[in-house]
Amino acid sequence: MGRKKKTVDRGIAPDPKYNSVVVSKFVNRMMWQGKRSIGLRIVHEALGVLQTKADKEPLEVFLKAIENVKPVIEVKSRRVGGATYQVPVEIRESRREALGMRWIINAARSRSGHGMGDRLAAELLDAYNNTGTAFKKKEDTHKMADANKAFAHYRW
Repeated sequence: MGRKKKTVDRGIAPDPKYNSVVVSKFVNRMMWQGKRSIGLRIVHEALGVLQTKADKEPLEVFLKAIENVKPVIEVKSRRVGGATYQVPVEIRESRREALGMRWIINAARSRSGHGMGDRLAAELLDAYNNTGTAFKKKEDTHKMADANKAFAHYRW
């Protein structure tokens, strides 16, 4: 048990344009080398592109895309008697959100195209339509957990 005080979660301020904490968290994960203004510009540009491509509100498409990519279950390695088993475990909500955002950002970065805003918008639109690299990553994670269902009794 630590002797210091417990850390206090100070929370995250909502995004100034869309007034959403989820967008603000996405911007924080998006930025490189602490350059928040560039990350903010890219995300706002992507949401602007989404507004022209999709018929719905951009924030609604964004939130639905993240919801479609969030995994429910994943596998963790567990060593039992010299053998390593891939044990399926449920994921807590904060990790689900973090994984979904990370997968969307990585898929957008690895995509080919002109400008990060356009690539991010394309990946968000794909995730909204249950297609794309990030959604495939979620499906692969679920398939892996389903294939290792037999080791679920090793859960701790």
